[in-house]
Amino acid sequence: MSSYSLTALPSFFLVALSLSSASQAPLHDEGQQAELEHKWGEHWAFSGIATFGHLEHVKCLTEPNEPIDIAVIGAPFDTAVSYRPGARMGPRAIRAASARHIPSRGFNPHAQLNPYRSWARVIDCGDIPITPFDNAVALRQMTEAFTELGSRPTTCTSAQCQKRNPRLITLGGDHLVALPALRALRETYDQPLTLLHFDSHLDTLHPHNYPSAWPSEQAQFNHGSVFWKATNEGLISNVTSVHAGINTRLSGTSWGDFIDDDRQGFMRIPADAVDSVGTEGLVNAIIDKIGPELPIYLSIDIDVLDPAFAPGTGAPEPGGWTSRELIKILRGVSHLNIVGADIVEVAPAYDTAGGDTAFVAANLAYEVISGMVKRDGEKRGVKRRTEEGGVGVHISY
Repeated sequence: MSSYSLTALPSFFLVALSLSSASQAPLHDEGQQAELEHKWGEHWAFSGIATFGHLEHVKCLTEPNEPIDIAVIGAPFDTAVSYRPGARMGPRAIRAASARHIPSRGFNPHAQLNPYRSWARVIDCGDIPITPFDNAVALRQMTEAFTELGSRPTTCTSAQCQKRNPRLITLGGDHLVALPALRALRETYDQPLTLLHFDSHLDTLHPHNYPSAWPSEQAQFNHGSVFWKATNEGLISNVTSVHAGINTRLSGTSWGDFIDDDRQGFMRIPADAVDSVGTEGLVNAIIDKIGPELPIYLSIDIDVLDPAFAPGTGAPEPGGWTSRELIKILRGVSHLNIVGADIVEVAPAYDTAGGDTAFVAANLAYEVISGMVKRDGEKRGVKRRTEEGGVGVHISY
């Protein structure tokens, strides 16, 4: 069989071939692409890949030049628990439960904006690939990941927000994931963070209070001692930090856990305080303690809620808040300077068949994102619309 090279072809054929290649139109021009996006771009709640709220997915840890304003990041880690494991599956469950948060139905009437269609680029960064075999390595992985993500560029290029860092919302995972997040933020802001901590438990326990005659260096890294460790590392303020929703038993036969907590400088708000002062009273107490401008890390343990509302967790405590009470409190503190947040201890193995705990957690994340978009947008001078078509906002909002 004969073979031919291009040089053997007639010259006029080569010219025609080159002209044909040069003039070939792209498969889809911009108009066609817009039409395809219009036809196929929007998802129903039950379709599409499971990112948080159907947000754009970017593998942020391997894409250092991608700008981020607010990012959801999963931390599937649960090897620091003292009771029931399973929270490593929390990020997956929360994302699945967030499927109803489609951007086309994301308007928050309380915040008066759609956080997914506003000034901010809000994305899902996926999960940190955390080893389940070595907690020391896992902590290093998470610390490095949070530090890298916190230093990424944002979409803002003006001088007034040159120093603005991305806001990270971590889906846990057990509560130890807060420690590497605080380590990263301490480095970013060059000062201890104020901690606003919603939980049935203190999580400031001295590791020696656990019932073991076999102490070890690694034993101090557990979900019940996470803020004891953070305090000792100088990561959180011992003047302005708050626990709220406390509803737990104490160690031993006395008030020792509270005394240790006092030494670490926390203000404690018990869960049943909501019965006497209401959510508004709790919000006022938190704001009076913290103030509006200090950088705050918000940590939400899902077990702050009564098991009637959030059974899918490792250490449930009957007598907690309702989901409505917690949402109202979150809205009340949304104007504070929350620079990072987590939602932890969702363990879907213990959840209802319908995934009620994960649905609550997804809604809490939505409220936190809404608050961040609203506050930072106001700082940037972004105006929100309070009227549409001449119809005023309903008085209940």
